[in-house]
Amino acid sequence: MPKKTRMIMVGAGGMARSHIRQLLQQGETTRIVALCEPSEAAYKATAQLFKEAGVRPPPNQPDLEKLLAEREGEIDAAFIITPHAYHHMQATMCMEAGLDVLLEKPMVMNAEEARSLIRTRERTGRLLTVAFQSSLSPYMNRAVEMIRSGKVGPLVAIHASVWQSWKTEQTGTWRQNPKMSGGGFLFDTGAHMLNSIVRLADEDFDEVAAWMDNRGAPVDIVTAAMGRLKSGIMVTIGACGETAPSCAADIKAFCTGAILETDVWGAWLRVLKQGGKRFAPVKLPPSLGVWQQFLAVRAGEIANPSPPELGLRLALLWDAIQASARQGGKPVKCN
Repeated sequence: MPKKTRMIMVGAGGMARSHIRQLLQQGETTRIVALCEPSEAAYKATAQLFKEAGVRPPPNQPDLEKLLAEREGEIDAAFIITPHAYHHMQATMCMEAGLDVLLEKPMVMNAEEARSLIRTRERTGRLLTVAFQSSLSPYMNRAVEMIRSGKVGPLVAIHASVWQSWKTEQTGTWRQNPKMSGGGFLFDTGAHMLNSIVRLADEDFDEVAAWMDNRGAPVDIVTAAMGRLKSGIMVTIGACGETAPSCAADIKAFCTGAILETDVWGAWLRVLKQGGKRFAPVKLPPSLGVWQQFLAVRAGEIANPSPPELGLRLALLWDAIQASARQGGKPVKCN
């Protein structure tokens, strides 16, 4: 029987509990050694999930530095699920402690932090994977393979949009605190869209123009942006965080031989080929979740589809979108 991966979970809030529910159904692969959660209420709510599953809750050490010291030699990997502002520091600490890291999205707050994490990854030799469902999705990987192989002809354009009743749902939370979140709707739910775009594009942006509207909130709620990749391919981006109760998205990659359509979470893929009259669904085995995909990367079974270099491309795009919006939509270079 394969040895279980010994993991610490940094952050035990609502998103962490969503992952834990899935992990508890796949307990043969992983043992959660400890949690690192400063909120006693959040820890109790998370501990309850283990109790309901008949599993003893892992202990909680709220101080990550102490946890890494106390558990030295007892941990293989860390799953970091905390507010965006903490990602850079916590991922750096874990890699320097010798752990492989699965890091919640978005990877970091800006391109400077992204470059720093890449340097740490190089220095320590550890694995760093960003937990974007789309990058770790079999459907997104199939779409990327279809484009790269030339099966659907050259990529011509990407059009993407995402919407959610996010402004109301997140009022008063850390997600609408710019110092903690680094942005608003586009950098939260919308980060899935930005990641899907850079994954499909597989190249850097050259220039971006963007407009943002906070709609009375402390952070951006509505964004319209357009960009041009280094190769000249055009991209349009739309994000609306104030609408009827819902959460959905649509991405279309237009190629000369087909149109690929998916959502920003990589939950499905449809293709309209030359001569076809309607989109046909692509059928693949479902993903078992981001942690299981991370374990497959860690075991050498698949290449890392969501490395920090992809996080850097997203950060460069995000930095450019913000810079353009601050200048009323003036086009800015991505660098």
